[in-house]
Amino acid sequence: MRSKNEPAEPEKLSFIEAARRAQIVECAIDVIAELGFGQASLAQIAKRAGISTGVISYHFAGKDQLIRAVARHVYETGGAFIRPRVDLQSGPRAALGTLIAASVGFSAAHPNHSRAIANLYLAGQSGLVDRSMEQARRDGFRTILEAGQRDGVFRGFDIRVMVATIIGALNMVPQLLTEEPGINLDAHGRELVEIFDRATRQDDL
Repeated sequence: MRSKNEPAEPEKLSFIEAARRAQIVECAIDVIAELGFGQASLAQIAKRAGISTGVISYHFAGKDQLIRAVARHVYETGGAFIRPRVDLQSGPRAALGTLIAASVGFSAAHPNHSRAIANLYLAGQSGLVDRSMEQARRDGFRTILEAGQRDGVFRGFDIRVMVATIIGALNMVPQLLTEEPGINLDAHGRELVEIFDRATRQDDL
């Protein structure tokens, strides 16, 4: 059975298999977001999906493999949401603001995706998240900040510290969603854009 092996490559899955896997992953995201990692058993996920745990076991070799698929799906969905918006911008300053705003916008559009990843980290399960995915986000900010300093748009600052600070602020968004369900994320995103624009730009801009 496939459950004893790594998942088949996406291009090797039949349409029905791909659709079922996608359904399981989406239901896992919702359960992890709402119940936390510890309570997100295969039984709970199967119940949400309206299937048996055996169906999950056919597609995934246990909970860890499913969670890895969840994390990969969240980051890929986020990238598909954010990247086109940033690519439309001209110049590092606009790109930075758009990357921050779009990151918050993704949480607004897909709140459970953000909560699910946050709950994995809170439960000490960061090892199930492909490090290259989080590194890609860091590299995106680093590339923009380096370009801004090189072009004289941004002041001199420690890029490592700035990247960590921006990502730290963005990582608080899922917690805010949980604590304040009615929070205006558009306004929150605009405020973060203003804060980091002031923190990075040259004083005469």
